[in-house]
Order: sequence, then structure tokens, then C-alpha cells
Amino acid sequence: MTNKAVIVFSGGQDSTTCLLQALPLYDEVHCVTFDYGQRHRAEIDVASALSKKLGATKHTVLDASLLNQLTVSSLTRDDMPVPDASAPVNGLPSTFVPGRNIVFLTLASIYAYQVQAKTVITGVCETDFSGYPDCRDEFVKSLNQAIALGMAYDVHIKTPLMWLNKAEVWALADTHHKLELVRDQTLTCYNGLIGAGCGHCAACDLRLKGLNDYLNDQAGVRQSLRAKQQNV
Repeated sequence: MTNKAVIVFSGGQDSTTCLLQALPLYDEVHCVTFDYGQRHRAEIDVASALSKKLGATKHTVLDASLLNQLTVSSLTRDDMPVPDASAPVNGLPSTFVPGRNIVFLTLASIYAYQVQAKTVITGVCETDFSGYPDCRDEFVKSLNQAIALGMAYDVHIKTPLMWLNKAEVWALADTHHKLELVRDQTLTCYNGLIGAGCGHCAACDLRLKGLNDYLNDQAGVRQSLRAKQQNV
């Protein structure tokens, strides 16, 4: 039986690192990218280019524009500025898109059902994140159970980065000899700029801090990464 995986793939640092890790582990790796009217929609083209360059089996763009109609977020509304990383946050940040991962993981699981893949991979992380409730381990496990019950299909949602900090994610990319590719060719920036990005939004700030932490202590971060991977 062919061992297949589906990756929720945005072309950002985290999902690209997940793809690098998955490629040698599965016979087929399908990348699914969502078009939800995001202001940083350049990520769709980046995801397409990276999935092809790295050798994914197939890349599919799915329409999730309903999210844009339903949600009010600075990532889905052009009239709402993306806040700087230094801006004070009361409650959830304006970059939170309510229901995004509920929709993404559900649709990716339906796609997995159609191609008979038993694994869905997402790069969400609870260690270094912006306070989004749909990046929590508890949420992913609960949704996974509901999806499996609802489709009567034994699909497993895997979160290989869940307990890694950003420095360790950089270290993981480096173990696959792709640190420069992830640094220069992925798009994490909320303002849609490839590589180092705008340098001001929370996503750019977190990414750069993690890279500097890794470069300043590569041996220590790699040791931490190995210890976490052994405990999974």
C-alpha cells in the first residue's frame, strides 16, 4: 500500500520545513494551499514554486474564500493595517483569522480521504506562536477525532513542529541542508514579502529572532531539537 501524506502548505517557513521532513518519509506527498483572499496572497505562488522545486507529488490550490466573507482580520481586510510586532495586543491579535485552521484541516482531511492518504501534516506550533487558539495541541487532537468520526476514516493529523521553538525549526531545516532555501525563498511575512519580509510584523519578528537564536548557538539548539524529537 502506498504511504501518502497531505501537507497544509503555505510556502512559509514552517510548512516548508514540514515538507522537507516529509519527503523522505512518504511515497507520495500532496501539498494543499488555500486561497482565502489573504492580503499576503503571494504565498500561493510561492507555495506552488516551492512544492515543484522540492519534488512534491502534487500541489493543489483550494478555494476557501468563504473565510474572507465571514472573518474580520487584518489578514483578510485591506482596510485594516497589519500591526507592527511592537504594537500592544489586548486579547487576540488582529491577524487572527477565526476558524482558519478548522477549515484548512477539515478540507485537507477531505482531500486526504479522496487520495487515500492516512496522514495530514500541518506546521502549527504551540511553543512560538501569536496566541492563536487554533494552533494548540488540544485543538488539533480534538478536531482530528471529530474528523475521523465524521468521515469514518482513520486519518491522523500530525504536527511535527508543535513543541519546537523557532530556533529549533531553523535547525530542522538545516539538518535537511535547506536553511538558505527556507531563509531566502519562503514567505512568512504578513505583508507578503518573500525572505526576510517587511521586518516589522509579528511573523517577521518571530522568524528573525529564531534565526538569530539558532545562528548564535547552533550546537545547543541542535541538541535541544534532537532531545525533543526523541521524546515524541
